Amino acid sequence: MPAVRDLRVLLRLTDFRRLLAVRLLSQSADGVYQVALATYVVFSPEKQTSPTAIASAMAVLLLPYSLIGPFAGVLLDRWQRRQVFLYGNLLRAFLACGTAVLILASVPDWLFYASALSVTGVNRFVLAGLSAALPRVVDADRLVMANSISPTAGTLAATAGGGLAFAVRLVSADSDAAVVLLGAALYLCAALASLRMARDLLGPEQELVQPRLAAALASTARGLTDGVRHLAERRTAARVLVAMTLMRFCYGALTVMVLMLCRYAWSETEPEGLALLGLAIAISGAGFFAAAVLTPWAVGRLGQFGWIVACAGTAAVLEPALGLPFAPTPILVAAFVLGLITQGAKITTDTVVQTSVDDAYRGRVFSLYDVLFNVAFVVAAAIAALMLPPDGRSVPLVVVVAVIYAVVAVMMARWNRVGAGL
Repeated sequence: MPAVRDLRVLLRLTDFRRLLAVRLLSQSADGVYQVALATYVVFSPEKQTSPTAIASAMAVLLLPYSLIGPFAGVLLDRWQRRQVFLYGNLLRAFLACGTAVLILASVPDWLFYASALSVTGVNRFVLAGLSAALPRVVDADRLVMANSISPTAGTLAATAGGGLAFAVRLVSADSDAAVVLLGAALYLCAALASLRMARDLLGPEQELVQPRLAAALASTARGLTDGVRHLAERRTAARVLVAMTLMRFCYGALTVMVLMLCRYAWSETEPEGLALLGLAIAISGAGFFAAAVLTPWAVGRLGQFGWIVACAGTAAVLEPALGLPFAPTPILVAAFVLGLITQGAKITTDTVVQTSVDDAYRGRVFSLYDVLFNVAFVVAAAIAALMLPPDGRSVPLVVVVAVIYAVVAVMMARWNRVGAGL
């Protein structure tokens, strides 16, 4: 098979393997650190977890991706990318060690969140740099294959890192700081792995760098504004982005609810609650995988808007039916269903945006998409924090989410009937 042959060729390329190693180590460290942060906020015995604390943790994990992301490329086109991987991972290792010290010292929450925010902020530069550097280590004919392999492998590495963090947390008491230090060690390994590549291997070419940083940042801001205008002229893309943003909001609100249920309603001990949370995450991930398999077939049968209608309509019916008992088994079933529905809608949205937006604006529109996707999750967590009682059982929240899913289904069905540009 050509794909297998190309994969073998890629893995024979020394520089590709070295860049991939940096990605795997870096993203596995991300997985460890993110789980360490979440479990410290939610499951530490000495902390009385509140929905507000969970919302704060969500903001720390996600907002840097949205607020820094559009501008990261400007700086990455001015700095040697090998040095970004070296110093970025060294800085994250140092900052993660600082986070571990803060955990042991039981400092005020705002200081802990500031430390965690600094780690996740640097992460955006490293991930963007890994993508920008890829064309420097593979030829143009195999770039599509490399773009498929590298992010997928990175996601698997992050998942494995999160699983390792869960395992350490379950078998070792009072291990929050130890898990964070494990992430710091992996960041250090990623930094050392980057030294196996030549300093100037990954670019950028100095003659292509804009001479003035302020001008480059201003140009990026203007480009994003132009992207908004272009999106307003492409109603098909704009409509699916509205639907996806609302569905992401629903998923975020329900995530906070499940965290609180695992912590207080379904478990009497911290390890029991942590195990339930890990199971819920794994089941939701299985739903994401199922969506990747099912969506191409469903879009072929129902059309792009029709599949989103089916996803949102199914969620509007099943979410309250499975959620209102507030029992573990039906909500774990709901985790799978909502994982499938959310990812199925996202895959379809990605495709619609890619095919509806002019190539010259596609990067800027996807930057805006990234902002909407993550900000919706954070806003949902904040609103859920206002609605949820301490044990996570909130009938109003479940009903509101069901109504939003129903609104999305009706809205997309209406747009589908009038053509929606498809």
